[in-house]
Amino acid sequence: MRLSKSFALAIVWLSAFDIPAEAATYFVAVDGDDTHSGTIEQPFATLGRAQQEVAPGDTVYIRGGTYHVDASQIALRRRIWAHVFRLNKSGTIAAPIRYWAYENERPVFDFSAVKPEGLRVHAFSVSGSWLHLRGLEVIGVQVTMKGHTQSICFANDGSHNVFEQLSMHDGQAIGVYSVHGSDNLFLNCDAYNNYDSVSEGGRGGNVDGFGCHPSPGATGNVFRGCRAWFNSDDGFDCINAAETVRFENCWAFWNGYSPGFIRRADGNGFKAGGYAGTPASRLPRPIPRHEVVQCLAVRNKASGFYANHHIGGCGWLNNTGYRNGTNFNMLSRTEDNADDVPGYGHVLKNNLSFRGRDLANVNAEESVISHNSFVDQVDVSADDFLSLDEQQLIQPRPASGELPEIKLLHLAPESDCIDRGVPVGLPFQGTAPDLGAFETNASEK
Repeated sequence: MRLSKSFALAIVWLSAFDIPAEAATYFVAVDGDDTHSGTIEQPFATLGRAQQEVAPGDTVYIRGGTYHVDASQIALRRRIWAHVFRLNKSGTIAAPIRYWAYENERPVFDFSAVKPEGLRVHAFSVSGSWLHLRGLEVIGVQVTMKGHTQSICFANDGSHNVFEQLSMHDGQAIGVYSVHGSDNLFLNCDAYNNYDSVSEGGRGGNVDGFGCHPSPGATGNVFRGCRAWFNSDDGFDCINAAETVRFENCWAFWNGYSPGFIRRADGNGFKAGGYAGTPASRLPRPIPRHEVVQCLAVRNKASGFYANHHIGGCGWLNNTGYRNGTNFNMLSRTEDNADDVPGYGHVLKNNLSFRGRDLANVNAEESVISHNSFVDQVDVSADDFLSLDEQQLIQPRPASGELPEIKLLHLAPESDCIDRGVPVGLPFQGTAPDLGAFETNASEK
């Protein structure tokens, strides 16, 4: 049922809509002027100016080039936050508002000059719903506070939004941070080379690639086809989530390091759980069960797939862990927060582990653990794979935005991991599913 819901979400959003006849189109360009009318011949200069005009059904096309954002473009300073581009208008299911890169062009927003003293920078502050952002690149988002803090490239509090083909890199901020909204799809996005060298002694402990921490009632959030690498903390994190988050076909690698493998903060690939220090009286009811499906974790400093003290377990289906400190770490805690305990209530099926501690901190008697390489005594070696070249992970995406075609950790034709799984509701070819994140084509079996 969950898989069907997530596919339905994609179909709703990525299908053509009937746009009202009065819908407008606006343009923003690096050589534009905010006194212009916003046409393709007379574009605006800033996204903030276009935001003043948009209504349901409208599209804002952002032309290619680098937009050097400065503090004068901060839309709102409130309490401890500086909201730069404030997308607070909503579309509708039939008439979403689109903020799209112009066809075959790549707009880059450089926030390195936005340094409001004592404030957390939210580069794109999204509180509207039924919005679609596509093809935008964000660099250089800054941190200015020495104590505990975090800046964010895309902060989402809206619902029914699509964040597609976004790239957040070479800054000091979290790539995506979503809290209050429901039914959001984060599709084919990249977050990389992000490290906070300023706050808390420069450890970089608050900079994840993607953070999703939905509040009670904020259901249906899905990450699909996203990559996170060289983020100083974790790749994907839902430590404070009160509702289920689903990760599909996502890659997390080299997290907990800066380029050159300089050691930084936690370094988990998928941190699908939380509440390590939360009193029992403040735990969400029911405890959410996060879903990590057909994902890849490679050479993260700590764990590839980490339950992070989660109570009650999560679903881990058809994932591949390679060269992480621990590939699958199911650590939990007692509900009264008195002790760490082996994880319970987990479902682990069809997972593949190679070169790294396979499985740690799991209560096998109180979890469902079936058809995994590390339990069923599958003899996994380098010969089971077409390639072990990690550099393939950072290949550019094709124009469609999909993950690049790679051979890394894809199964070789003679691998013992082919057809060794059990049906879990995912498509497969052959007599049974393969182990790991990548199903082998029937012609190759």
